[in-house]
Amino acid sequence: MVYPHLAAQPLAKLGLPKPAARLYHAKSMNPQISAEMIVAPVTLEGRHVRLEPLSQAHQPDLSAIGLDEELWRWIPIPVRTPEEMSAYIGTALDEQARGVSLPFALIEKTSGRAIGCTRYGNIDRTHHRVEIGWTWVAPAWQRTGANTEAKYLLLRHAFETLGCIRAELKTDSLNEKSRAAILRIGAREEGTFRNHMITASGRIRHTVYFSILDSEWPAVKSRLQSVMQP
Repeated sequence: MVYPHLAAQPLAKLGLPKPAARLYHAKSMNPQISAEMIVAPVTLEGRHVRLEPLSQAHQPDLSAIGLDEELWRWIPIPVRTPEEMSAYIGTALDEQARGVSLPFALIEKTSGRAIGCTRYGNIDRTHHRVEIGWTWVAPAWQRTGANTEAKYLLLRHAFETLGCIRAELKTDSLNEKSRAAILRIGAREEGTFRNHMITASGRIRHTVYFSILDSEWPAVKSRLQSVMQP
C-alpha cells in the first residue's frame, strides 16, 4: 500500500533510522561493454616466456618436468603419469571446445621447452570476465619470474585486448604461498567459498577468491612491470 502523505517526509521525522550510504559501482573503462567478448586462441610473447595454445604436442615436455608430486599438492586432481598428463591436456582442450576455457603452454623462450601450463577459465563473454588459473610451473623454473611474466601477459591480454572488466583468481585456503603471491600482484581478496571442492585425497577444500577490476589494472600493470625489471 502507498501512503502519498508520507512519501516526501524525511526519515528522521518518521522516526526511522537513516540508511547507510550506498556504494555505487564506477562505470567500466571498457568502451565495448555492450558487445559480447570475443575470446580465441592466441600466442602471447614475453621477454622470457611465451604462452602458446596448449596441445597434445606439449605432452612429452610437460610429462618430463611436470610429474613431481609436490607440484600437484594443491590441485584437486593430481597428475602422476604421462597418461594422466595426456588426459589433463585433453580435459583442457575439451573445455576450450565448449568455449569455457582457453589453455596455454608456458614456453621457455631460450630453450623452446614447455615448462608449465596456465589458462583462462570460467570465461563469461556476456559479462566480460575470465578466471586466470590452473597454473603450474615445473620446480626448476619456479622463482625465475616465469610465473609472474605469465600472469602479466594474461592480465594484459584480458584487460587490453579482450576487454574484460574483471579477472578472477582462486586458490586453496591452505595454500599460503599462493595466497601471498596473488596479493603481491595487486589482486584483492574477496572471500572464501567454504566446502568448495572435494580433492582427490578426500579432503574438503575451502577456496579463497581474489579479483582485479579493469579500473585497477593500470596500477597492477605498473606494479608487475616494476617487479619484472631486470
